[in-house]
Amino acid sequence: MVGQRGWWGQGLAIAAVFAVAGCSAVGEGTSPAATDGKPSSSASAGGGGGQAADATTTLPGVPSAGQAREELAGLSVAPHESMAGYSRSKFPHWAEQDGCDTRERVLERDGTDVKRDDECRAVSGTWVSVYDGETFTDASDLDIDHTVPLANAWRSGAKSWTQEKRKEFANDLIRPQLLAVSASSNRSKGDQGPDEWQPPSKTYWCVYGRSWVSVKATYGLSVTEAEKDMLTEMLDTCTS
Repeated sequence: MVGQRGWWGQGLAIAAVFAVAGCSAVGEGTSPAATDGKPSSSASAGGGGGQAADATTTLPGVPSAGQAREELAGLSVAPHESMAGYSRSKFPHWAEQDGCDTRERVLERDGTDVKRDDECRAVSGTWVSVYDGETFTDASDLDIDHTVPLANAWRSGAKSWTQEKRKEFANDLIRPQLLAVSASSNRSKGDQGPDEWQPPSKTYWCVYGRSWVSVKATYGLSVTEAEKDMLTEMLDTCTS
């Protein structure tokens, strides 16, 4: 596994690819238009939904279904650890990445015809929320979701990490950990694992399962038995 400082440095290098002229530095706070709030309680979501495209064209680091199955087989299986001591502030986000914060980097990557102001904030563009197939033209209607929620990571191994490593995890632009989705789907998901919440658009289950497994394998996080079973079901929806 790559060292902690190596991960963060590599993330900044990759993020530089997304830089555009006119971006001024943005601090580590969430941009004014969005809170990306996650409820700590578990809320159920529906299983139907509209169409969603395969987001591998924008989401980085998504493994093939075969690779994901191999990675899933190698994950440690264990019950969730305690939530004692957890706080979102222990996962600093959204960090500045080459002059723009992580949220704005993801909005630019996941949108079409995105235009930004002098403070790097997306002021126009089109985004499709892959979780539910909804289309948006106002960035304030979008949240940046952590594929593996911060609280889930805490319960499956991140509790013992350094603050620096948790910051890397919360701002990772290299792996399939961050994506722009509708605020409603993000908040419905909350901190739930795939056994408790699944994207309403079942057409996205394959990518979701592959992404979740990749992030957990990369960071050495554990899965529960129920989580592993549902991830297997998600990967079974892949056509190849």
